Amino acid sequence: MEEIHLIIAKNLKSFQESKKLSLERVAELTGVSKTMIGQIERGESSPTITTIWKIANGLKMSFSSLIKYQQPDTKVVLQNEIQPLTEDNGKYRVFPTFPFEDDRRFEMYAVEIDQGGLLTADAHREGTEEFITVFAGELTLRVQDNEFTVKSGDSIRFKADRPHTYHNAGEALIRLSMVIYYPA
Repeated sequence: MEEIHLIIAKNLKSFQESKKLSLERVAELTGVSKTMIGQIERGESSPTITTIWKIANGLKMSFSSLIKYQQPDTKVVLQNEIQPLTEDNGKYRVFPTFPFEDDRRFEMYAVEIDQGGLLTADAHREGTEEFITVFAGELTLRVQDNEFTVKSGDSIRFKADRPHTYHNAGEALIRLSMVIYYPA
């Protein structure tokens, strides 16, 4: 499979061209420097999850539309074949299992968070919701000023159009499934 930073480069360039956006305009909308946007478009930089979210939110597109690649009609997705995106020095890993597609309003991820791992996410676009099921470990989720503990076997749904944080305050690896739903 093609390397993720090259997929991001193609998808960002394609979106930019389809909307007739200049490099300057993309930088202005996303808050990501013109230099960094240029490096990402040329495949010279592997952006962090936070940077990809800034670009997606600024351009009002889904996160996975930047990381998606062509899929056949039926495909078994093997986690060891997915290149994870990482944050927090590799303690937070997200595996894009079913990227966003224009005819669907959702995307799905498998996520692993090591002990002490933390990811703070900016608010997604208005109306976005997340659905999380924890399969191992215990997730501490903060949505604005509210904190929730989601244990193995439990699930949570929340409005993701506000700042939120995922944290592994326990000792065991967290494994979870995340579905992000986007309004029409």
